[in-house]
Amino acid sequence: MTDLTVPARATLGIASGLTLVALTEIAGAAFLRQFLLVDDWRAVVGLLALFGGVLVAMQRLPAIETNIEQAFGSNRRFATVLGMAIVLVFPFVLQNSTYALHLLIIAQLYAVLALALNFQLGSANIPNFATGASYGIGAYASALLALQWDVSFWLALPASAVVATLFGFLLGIPSMRTRDSYLALVTIAFGVVVHQLLNNLEFTGGPNGLVGIPAPELFGHSFASPLVIFGHSLPSQANFYYLSALLVGVSILFAGRLHHSRIGLAWNALRADELAARCQGINATWYKVLAFAVDAFLAGFAGTIYAFYVGFISPDNFTFLVSVTIMTMVIAGGMDNTLGVIVGAFLLTLLPEKLRAFSDYRILFFGITVIAFLMIRPQGIFPQRLRRYGG
Repeated sequence: MTDLTVPARATLGIASGLTLVALTEIAGAAFLRQFLLVDDWRAVVGLLALFGGVLVAMQRLPAIETNIEQAFGSNRRFATVLGMAIVLVFPFVLQNSTYALHLLIIAQLYAVLALALNFQLGSANIPNFATGASYGIGAYASALLALQWDVSFWLALPASAVVATLFGFLLGIPSMRTRDSYLALVTIAFGVVVHQLLNNLEFTGGPNGLVGIPAPELFGHSFASPLVIFGHSLPSQANFYYLSALLVGVSILFAGRLHHSRIGLAWNALRADELAARCQGINATWYKVLAFAVDAFLAGFAGTIYAFYVGFISPDNFTFLVSVTIMTMVIAGGMDNTLGVIVGAFLLTLLPEKLRAFSDYRILFFGITVIAFLMIRPQGIFPQRLRRYGG
């Protein structure tokens, strides 16, 4: 009798899997380093073309993506350890470029914001244009605590996240009376209201914002000072690079645990069919409000680090355009896919800076590039995956 059983996917050997994981991560890090350091627009276009070519190959040859996914799934510990090592070493290979470190810090903060929004837009299909407002609330709350009451950064960090979370609940509860496009309008209105309040209230500094936010200190080391590691001096931005990298790592862990929990399953059920989810006993209102709170919680952390990093904030840093940009990152990267969201955040943060050579046409080329990537991968750079269960 002929055996018609076909395995779902080819099995990679241990050595092959480890090699594939190592090559993928090292190649990704090398690409990011080169993209950060190049200035010539032709080199930038060439790197973008290379990235697009890789996406085309993955789209036309699904086995490539399948093998990479299997290799990372089978060697998660190795992939995690190697990834952490690359993150730790990365500032040392940037030729002490303060500009490259600055871009990395901003990209990592936007990655956290994109992961925060992904819980709503990606996991539960809840449109939210107020993530930028939560980002601003966290930044202003921490800055006011530091400037008015001399609260240290390490205490202001969780306090501002709590404040942002409270506002998340305040937005989520009334939003539950609306759905779809009307819900999106409510979040837009909330973002506009927050921006206007920041612009007009006296204690927020009005349009002039807040100046002189002190740099954090840890064990007597000021984050405004160069970071010396094993005798090698790194620019002061390296302090915030490692801090924001830690926040990204915690956010990834947070996202993974939530995705595989009952909460993540409930969000996915709401995304698939809210009526069916309600019929299964899922409290749709509670889980939707919780998604708003989680989004605001992570955005509050990111806002605090941003405020203490730049030392000056104003309402112009937290406009409606910020929320639109974050939503674009989630959609372009791949909704409900942690890796895709992070790649989308890095891509859309670095692209405008690297296209400055095109001057007034920079935004035009930026839009064309994003559209081109979405044409290659319509569901995002790394699309969402179906849930898998053991057994």
